[in-house]
Amino acid sequence: MDFKLRCIACGAEYLPQEIRYNCDCGGLLDVEHDLDSLREQVSRELFDNRLGDLALPYASGVWRYRELILPLDERAIVSRPEGNTNLYRPSTALRRGPWSFGTCPGPFVLGPKDQGRQVQGPGQDSGHCSLGLSNWLGVDDLYLKHEGENPTGSFKDRGMTVGVTQAKLLGCRAVACASTGNTSASLAAYAALAGLSAIVFVPQGQIAFGKLSQALAYGAKTLQVRGDFDTAMRLVRQTCDELGIYLLNSVNPFRLEGQKSIVFEALQQLGWEVPDWIVLPAGNLGNTSAFGKALYELKELGLIGRMPRLAAVQAQGANPFYRSFLGGFQQRESVEARTIATAIRIGDPVSYPRAVRALRWTDGLVAEVTDQEIMDAKARVDAAGIGCEPASAAAVAGAKKLVEASVIGRKEKVLVILTGHLLKDPQATVGYHLEKLAGLTPAYANCPVAIEPTLEAVQEALEGRL
Repeated sequence: MDFKLRCIACGAEYLPQEIRYNCDCGGLLDVEHDLDSLREQVSRELFDNRLGDLALPYASGVWRYRELILPLDERAIVSRPEGNTNLYRPSTALRRGPWSFGTCPGPFVLGPKDQGRQVQGPGQDSGHCSLGLSNWLGVDDLYLKHEGENPTGSFKDRGMTVGVTQAKLLGCRAVACASTGNTSASLAAYAALAGLSAIVFVPQGQIAFGKLSQALAYGAKTLQVRGDFDTAMRLVRQTCDELGIYLLNSVNPFRLEGQKSIVFEALQQLGWEVPDWIVLPAGNLGNTSAFGKALYELKELGLIGRMPRLAAVQAQGANPFYRSFLGGFQQRESVEARTIATAIRIGDPVSYPRAVRALRWTDGLVAEVTDQEIMDAKARVDAAGIGCEPASAAAVAGAKKLVEASVIGRKEKVLVILTGHLLKDPQATVGYHLEKLAGLTPAYANCPVAIEPTLEAVQEALEGRL
């Protein structure tokens, strides 16, 4: 094979046919590709020529980069397909307020076929306007990569197509995960597609209904654990070890190989021009780890000439990685996680060592944002016609905070990753606009108005808006 498993702590090597998630020394494992061999095989042109292919594997925005993901017989691939998510460039122009009527410039969209195309926004609207999303955030060259447009509504599908494919290759009959929601939804869908039994462990009462409904609908055996995510994570690892079930949390190195494709595809959509910053939400740190590995491999292969800086953003109430960062990563911190952003409500992230390595590779940093900042940023993303779940908005709020602190410059090119769909957590969205979220004062609430069924009532409600 052209790849093997290698421990990031001690360097020990293992065959990819082994079912293991850690080295004998306890260190995390990487899927290590033969980069010397790949230099002769891959190029920007190879991947560009696969764009628009209607058949698997290249119809997938993961398997288009199969040489860098998992080189195997395409007949073994389990795919919906996934990826091919849009890259939005919100206008820097002023626009009318999101709750008024009129002609407003919306976001521009760069699809997979538009890589490298330069798009200019319209001129300023001459009406009474509020700041567009890019101006609100404080950068002129802003891109949003929306992973909520994957089949189950989150970036997890990119990792799960690889993880479930590997499970089938290993002859496994059941797969499992602990989850705050998105992983369980994705695992359930891909396991059903592959004909495998799925077991998901979720923290009781701490999962958004939009995500829980998916796990139930796709047929997963759903176990509601009395405790938080970290409790569920410890239990699923024990269960998988004792009962011979294949674990598909981000501790599994094959999951992260699929998540690397977010970076591959975003750079391809940008015409292989590297942004100055990639800003992403940080919970269990799988994406932070995967992004660092993707960028390292692209640089080693000569597909990019420089590294962007990574900025991992945590919620203030679930900020163990941020606390470790403040101490120069001399000590690994853990917390009892509390945040409205359920997808990153994690107090002891399993991918911590790989994420530290990713930041060192990219001269990266960690920021934290409050739930108030998260929900206000979400309201701005939603009102731009793009939409996202709260955890995604943490990245937008973090980028804004870094701009205000002059860490990110206004003229720098900034790529922000939105990880989940707006409808993943409708309770949070509605609660925000109805001003019913405890401890939050929404800055951009869009409260519905009850009216009598008359034209006069409509006119009164729309007064000043037409």
